Amino acid sequence: MTSAAARGVQALRWQDGRLEMIDQRVLPSEFTYLGYDSAEGVAQGIREMVVRGAPAIGCAAAYGVALEALRQREAAQPAFDSAMERAFTALAASRPTAVNLFWALARMRARWQSAASMPISAQAQALLEAAHEILAEDIRVNRALGRHGAALLADGARVLTHCNAGALATAGHGTALGVIRSAVEAGKRISVIADETRPFLQGARLTAWEMVQERIPVTLITDNMAGFMMSRGEVDAVIVGTDRVAANGDVANKIGTYMVAVLAHRHGIPFYVACPTSTIDMSVADGAAIPIEERAHEEVTGFRDFQWAASGVLVRNPAFDVTPAELVTALITERGVIHRPDRAQMDALAYSLMSTPCSSSRSLPCGPA
Repeated sequence: MTSAAARGVQALRWQDGRLEMIDQRVLPSEFTYLGYDSAEGVAQGIREMVVRGAPAIGCAAAYGVALEALRQREAAQPAFDSAMERAFTALAASRPTAVNLFWALARMRARWQSAASMPISAQAQALLEAAHEILAEDIRVNRALGRHGAALLADGARVLTHCNAGALATAGHGTALGVIRSAVEAGKRISVIADETRPFLQGARLTAWEMVQERIPVTLITDNMAGFMMSRGEVDAVIVGTDRVAANGDVANKIGTYMVAVLAHRHGIPFYVACPTSTIDMSVADGAAIPIEERAHEEVTGFRDFQWAASGVLVRNPAFDVTPAELVTALITERGVIHRPDRAQMDALAYSLMSTPCSSSRSLPCGPA
């Protein structure tokens, strides 16, 4: 087992007064951390996919706010306030679909407002402590989510995943892969089938890498092989993560998830979505209202410096799609499992979140996400 696996994969970490993030664009051929010391730098890292995955993006954004506060701690209050507003704006514009980004920024703004009467140096320290809390809580949430989800998997289950919802996509442990890790820790023999996940190859490059590090059996397939595998009885369950869940239970996740959900429904295979409650957005009525990011054409026409498509071809590159709630067997959250999610169940969950007192030890939003 590699040193990265032995200490647990840390997609992002606080090191020597700056944020360091694994450069996920070059995995698995290179394992390297890049350092950041400003909000704009972190926003650029998010835009360029150095870090990806909704929970990890939220954590990174929180640190981006803290970094800017630390950079400006010698400034006068008006200059400090202006710099902080620019930081929030830059980070909010970095990725549109992952709701954890906006949830984390709202939480950081609330902490900033609560510290507004303090000296600027104390405000900066309070924001750094809030970022540390968000990161630590994400790991605790993923652990709890993993325990709930592990109970759904039988010993010997063959689990299909799409994209990467592991430690690389979170502060640690993972959501979809966190369920698999928790099941393995419980003594179950679980094997993984990883869709390669075109066009950015998160399954081939990242999910497969994580599983290999931990010696969890993993088989890589191309995206268009999933139906064949299901038709042959070689898939027992599907588990994916999500970037946003609408108020009716519709789920936005990496492009291709909808296709996998339709195939799972056709073959009677349970389709599970692992989602911390911070990814639930009760302000969005259904999946049609979730903004879908369109990314660069070059991600489809080739990979890195190699181009395989004809020059001049028209390209579409939506980064996400929406899976209707009717195709979701269950949402797996840190609060428990929501079977066959619908508006009534989502409203009940939102009410329970609103009824939970806010505290610095929770990762849940104070009210609907």
